Amino acid sequence: MDGGTQPSSDAGTGSPSDAGTGTPDAGSTDAGTAPLTCAPTAGDTRWVLEGEALTAKVTCATGYTAAGLRFGVKNLPAGATFDESSATLRWTPALNQGAVWMLTLEERTTGETGTLKVGVANNDNAPGKVDIVDPVAYTEEYGLPVVHLFFDPDVGLTAGGYRPAEVVYRGHRYTIEAKYRGATSSVFPKRSLTFKFAEDDLFSEPVFGDGFKDRKRVVLITTFNDNSYLRSRLAFDLWNRLSPNAVRIRTFSVVVYANKKFRGLYTAADHVDKRLMEWNGIDDDSDLFKGVDADANFSRLKRDGQAKEHLHVGFEKSEGTPEQNQPHAFDPLDAFVAWVADSSTESFRQEFGTKLKARDYEDWWIFNTLIQGNDSQGKNAYHAYDSKTGGPWRFIPWDLDASFGQNFDTTRTSATARPTYASDNLLFKKMLAEPSIAGPMRERYRQALKNEASEAAVQALIDGYVQELGPNAQRDEARWGEEYRNFAKPSTGPDVNEGGYGNFPDWHLRQDFKTHAEEVEYIRQWVHTRWSAFQTQLP
Repeated sequence: MDGGTQPSSDAGTGSPSDAGTGTPDAGSTDAGTAPLTCAPTAGDTRWVLEGEALTAKVTCATGYTAAGLRFGVKNLPAGATFDESSATLRWTPALNQGAVWMLTLEERTTGETGTLKVGVANNDNAPGKVDIVDPVAYTEEYGLPVVHLFFDPDVGLTAGGYRPAEVVYRGHRYTIEAKYRGATSSVFPKRSLTFKFAEDDLFSEPVFGDGFKDRKRVVLITTFNDNSYLRSRLAFDLWNRLSPNAVRIRTFSVVVYANKKFRGLYTAADHVDKRLMEWNGIDDDSDLFKGVDADANFSRLKRDGQAKEHLHVGFEKSEGTPEQNQPHAFDPLDAFVAWVADSSTESFRQEFGTKLKARDYEDWWIFNTLIQGNDSQGKNAYHAYDSKTGGPWRFIPWDLDASFGQNFDTTRTSATARPTYASDNLLFKKMLAEPSIAGPMRERYRQALKNEASEAAVQALIDGYVQELGPNAQRDEARWGEEYRNFAKPSTGPDVNEGGYGNFPDWHLRQDFKTHAEEVEYIRQWVHTRWSAFQTQLP
C-alpha cells in the first residue's frame, strides 16, 4: 500500500487494548466539555469486499446544516475520491487493500473531526487476487476479530506437541507455540488448534468473550462439524447461566487465516488448565482429570461390562503432580470412582455433598440432558480435585458440539428424546436413585427452564450469535460447505477408512444436510420443541 494510505495506527490496528471496538468513532477525537457544533459523521461502520464500490456521504451528526459547511477526508486511501460539493466519498478498494481503515472526517469551518471505520474484506474469488498485504492492519472481517496464524509450511503443525508459530491479532504480533488438538476430529480438513503464548505476552480480547484477558493458552474449536457455527458457544453460555458458581468457559467467534489462506470461522475458548482453575477459585496445584472415552463412567466395569484393570480407565491426567504415567498419579481419582461404585445408599446420600460440589454435578446432569449431550455424559468432561483440602471434586464441561439436535458425527437427534444417561454414568444413576438428591435437582431443573435457561433466553442467545456472525457464516460456508456434505465417504483405495470414514462411518449416510441458515433454523425449532416438551416431563 502507498505510505500515505495506510490504516491509521490507532484505528483497530494497534495494541489490543484499543483495537477494533466495532463501534463508530465519529466525533470521539473532539469529545470534551464544550458541545460540538457539527461532529462530522458518515454513519456506522461500513464493510465492503475488495473490488466492491463504496459510497458514503458526510453530514453533521448534530443535525447542523448551516450554509458554507466544508467537509473533507484527511487520509483518503489510494484510489478513493471525495466530492466536496456533495460531501460524498467514493471508493472501490483494490485487490491489495484488504484492511480496517479509520478515515478521519473533517468539517473545516468548525475544525471538528470524526471517524468513519471502513472494513475492506479479503476477496479470494476475484480474478488477480493477492494475499492479504498487511495482517497487522487486517484486524477484523465483517466485525469479527481475525487470527492470522503463521508457521513453517514445510514442517507444519502436529497434535503430538507444540511447534513454533506466530499469531497476529488486533494489530499485535505474538511469538507463540501451536499444535492441533482432537483425536476423533484429527481427520477433519479444518482442525482444532491450541495456542500457547509467552508468559510476558499473554493473549487478550478486548471486546468479545466477556472478559477474555491474559490467557496463556487459547483453544480454537473447529466448526467443520457444525455449520450453524454456534453450538459450542450456545452450550458453554447456557452452562454459565445454569451454574454461575461453577467453572466458566468463555468463548467468542473468530475468523482464521493460516499462512495468509482463509480457514474460516472458529470458536475461541478457554483452555482448561491450572490457570482456569485458579481464576475460578480452585487451587492451581489441584489435580485435573479428563474423561476421554466412554469408560470414564465412574464404575468398576467398562462400557462393555468387562472389569476395569484399574479404576481410572477412560481418564487421562491433565494437571497436577504426580504427573500422568508416574506412580500414584491417579490415586485421588481411583478413590473417587471407588466411592461412587462401592458406597452404600446411605453412605452415598450422606457423603454426596462433601465428596463433591453437589451443585456442579447436579448441574452437569441437568445441563447434559437439556442439550442432549450424547458425547459428554462421561467422556469430554473434566474433574478437579484439591488434595490439600481433600476436595470437594469440581466438574468442568468440554467438547459440546454434539448437542442441540446433532451427534458427534452430525447425524440428527430427536428433540423429544429424554435420555437420563444413567446407563452411561454410574454417578448419574446413583444421584437419580436417591430421592433426597433427585427431587430437589429436578425441581431446580423446572425453575431453570422458567428463568435463566428459559426458551426465550436461549433463543435470544442464538439471535446474538447470528447477528455477530453476519456475512462470515456465508463466507465459511462457501469455503467448506461442499467438503462438509461430502466428508467421510468410504475410500475406494486400499484403506476404506481413509478420509474420515473410519472415525465417522455414518456421516456420509445423511440425506438431510442443510445450509447454514437452515441449520440455524433447525436448532431454533429443536430448542422450541424440546423446551416445550420438558415443561410437562423431564428426563
